Amino acid sequence: MQNLVLVALGGALGALSRYGVGVLMLRIGFVGFPWSTLFVNVTGGFAMGLLAGWLGEGGPALRLLLGVGFLGGFTTFSAYSLDALRLLEEQRFAEAFGYIALSVILSIGACWLGLMLARQAA
Repeated sequence: MQNLVLVALGGALGALSRYGVGVLMLRIGFVGFPWSTLFVNVTGGFAMGLLAGWLGEGGPALRLLLGVGFLGGFTTFSAYSLDALRLLEEQRFAEAFGYIALSVILSIGACWLGLMLARQAA
């Protein structure tokens, strides 16, 4: 039961944070391109790398709260998929493929960077 509470709490906080990023990005003028989704996926990948590096195989409660819950609710791969399809449907092919490539490369790169930084700090 404790595990479910940890995942639910983390997920709720992650989803609220994701929503907040979207609102903030719109308020500061990032419109017309899925900037908030890209930002969330890249920073979420970085945070996941840091978390994995810091926790290693230990810290099951923190892994559930932060990795499965918070980052699972914060990152938006399903929203990323929909954003990419919408760009394709609008025949904005260069933007769509740029978005797809940037999302994958930057998110994986950010996760790697976070993991390396966490391992060096340990």
